Amino acid sequence: MFRTLGGGDLTTNRTNGAHPHAVTELCEAGSRLYGDALRAGRIPRADVEPAPCLMELALLHPDPDDPNWLRPVSPAVALAQRLNPLEREITERRRMSIELADAFEPFMALSAQATMSTESMTVLEGFDRINAALDLATSQCRSEMLTVQPGGRRLEHTLAQALERDRQMTERGVRIRTLYQHTARHSPETLAYVARFDTAKVEYRTIDELVERLIICDETVAFIPIREDRQVALELRHPGLVRYLIKVFEFMWTRAVSLDAGAPYEPAPDGLTEVQHSIAKLLVEGHVDEAIARRLGMNVRTCRAHIAKLAATLGSGSRAQLGYLIAQSGILDEDGGPR
Repeated sequence: MFRTLGGGDLTTNRTNGAHPHAVTELCEAGSRLYGDALRAGRIPRADVEPAPCLMELALLHPDPDDPNWLRPVSPAVALAQRLNPLEREITERRRMSIELADAFEPFMALSAQATMSTESMTVLEGFDRINAALDLATSQCRSEMLTVQPGGRRLEHTLAQALERDRQMTERGVRIRTLYQHTARHSPETLAYVARFDTAKVEYRTIDELVERLIICDETVAFIPIREDRQVALELRHPGLVRYLIKVFEFMWTRAVSLDAGAPYEPAPDGLTEVQHSIAKLLVEGHVDEAIARRLGMNVRTCRAHIAKLAATLGSGSRAQLGYLIAQSGILDEDGGPR
């Protein structure tokens, strides 16, 4: 018996499991004996015992004149017998494939739309994959890259990697605008990094508070972290999302101060620096020292030093009184902050 529809392997199926092989080939003994039968016109039945597949494959049939002999079936007839079930199966499979294609065709357009939506946002997990995606995007950047870099001092090896990337971009004529927090002004590594670039191609500004990292290339792709340890990021290519993030960047950019300027640390008329104004605002909102330091990109010790100066300026003797004096002093009013 042949297993053609459903079995899939098209092998002989002997109940005792002996001598099985595919219908597309003959064993060595079977090939030799079939050839002998064709040359002689018949072959003794006893001679074919080593190759029972010859009978199973219908290549031999009993001699009607003498049951002790077997006669060969013409190769053309044998081939047709083998091909017919295969061709029927192929025809059936083709019919099934057409029916399946017709059944799924209405969903193809929906799938294409879903794929476009999925490809507009890609989750990148692990620093290696994130950096690989960033390297590809920056290598393809041809016009402008916008970056937001919150936090304090950046690690030297991180800056070295960024230096090579940014150097290649500026050599291609790409403009780079980067936002740091004011605390970057105290980082020798960051200042040395900034000094390596032509200010006509690269511009740096600082602002008191930044939420998270952001990188945008050519108004087409943006990268944002989605976990505090920055091991997971999103690659965004949806035009609407990218345009929105560009507007957020421009909003912060217009309120930031050039890195060359000393304004953020120069006292305003009320005797407070811009950084101290930012700390005062966060204190009134109820943030603890650690949270304030993290949001402003400084260490807790520096943050507490600014709080102490703020308390001395306002004449506060306690943390609770400091919050009250800040609220009463008017320094957080629209017209009371630094300019």
